[in-house]
Amino acid sequence: MPKYMIEREIPGIGSQSAEELRAAAQTSNDVLSTMAPRAQWQQSFITGDKVYCVYIAENERAVYEHAELSGFPADRVSKVEAILDPASAQT
Repeated sequence: MPKYMIEREIPGIGSQSAEELRAAAQTSNDVLSTMAPRAQWQQSFITGDKVYCVYIAENERAVYEHAELSGFPADRVSKVEAILDPASAQT
């Protein structure tokens, strides 16, 4: 399945407590359990006012469906075309 990067604008997310973030993760997991195997959450990166999530999903529509059902915005969804890391420099 394709991999997607989701950008979510959530003002103040970076200052939420560990308990609040855990509750958000549980909400996401609950929705994903109803969508399996069409979408899987790999990880998220939290900044001051944004969350960048990495998902594996059958298509972009499944990513937006998760956003709608979970109540989390999906302001930008981009299909990952390639992954580049330090090991990519080695032959």
